Amino acid sequence: MNNDLQVWLNGEMISRRDATVPILSHGFSRGSAIFDVLGVHSGPNGPMAFRLDDHLRRFNNTAALVEMELAYSTDKIVEAVKATVKANNIDRGLIKILAFWSEEAITELVLNSKLDVAVFAIPEGEELVLDKKHSITACVARWRKLHPETVPVGAKACANYLNGYLARKDAVSRGFDIGVLLGTDGFLAEGSTESVFVVKNGVLMTPPLGRVLSSITRLSILQAAPEYGMSIVERSITGNELMAADEIFVVHTGTKIEAVARFEDRELAAPGPVTSQVMQMMDDIMQFKDERFKKWFMPMD
Repeated sequence: MNNDLQVWLNGEMISRRDATVPILSHGFSRGSAIFDVLGVHSGPNGPMAFRLDDHLRRFNNTAALVEMELAYSTDKIVEAVKATVKANNIDRGLIKILAFWSEEAITELVLNSKLDVAVFAIPEGEELVLDKKHSITACVARWRKLHPETVPVGAKACANYLNGYLARKDAVSRGFDIGVLLGTDGFLAEGSTESVFVVKNGVLMTPPLGRVLSSITRLSILQAAPEYGMSIVERSITGNELMAADEIFVVHTGTKIEAVARFEDRELAAPGPVTSQVMQMMDDIMQFKDERFKKWFMPMD
């Protein structure tokens, strides 16, 4: 990543090359960091952050779920995001907010200090290509989704992503783009970094919260789809239903929507008619064509 980027770290703007922590820091050596990621979009009057309030609500909820305390208020982090977007002249890109313990930890497992906070603003370019319009292949990963009684799966905690890494590694080794995780109960959960939607007989379905991350893109589709006349439900989805789906697509902050063209050994329409409708809906929202959802964007000036 470009070393000339400016990073907001604990109230100061510094160069990316100086935004470091000791190797023995608790956040690095114990995997105790938390984070959130959101998109910045080119608005009619400048850069706009997509659902920043919802992302920061989830960020604070993550800290609460893992019983850690942030060193900065929500208002201060909003200021930090705006300052970092401005410092890096971002018009389109991603914001990544990290909270971590930079203190070295040799044997200590539980620290009582507040978390450091860093804000990165990363422009779209060769290193970061957003909204790629292509279909993908997917399979059922051999790993299962973390059980919610072992760790809070609703927390966007760095350590939780080892589960997703293993699922992606398994899928890629078998010739697929992504691996879809089932829960220990056998029901559909999510991908490594993706929420999963299934279409059957024209109805959109996605797993309920409880065993999956509360994705903001997922939430946006759940809230917007009915306004566009689509039928959508949150409910448990069996492995058999997943295999028999008419359409499957996944969503996340970076590319928003990716249609699945092959799932295991099945070929699927990609995008199918419902997926195409969802894609058009999200394009309209992200391009500020739908007045009903302009409230989801915060100016970065």
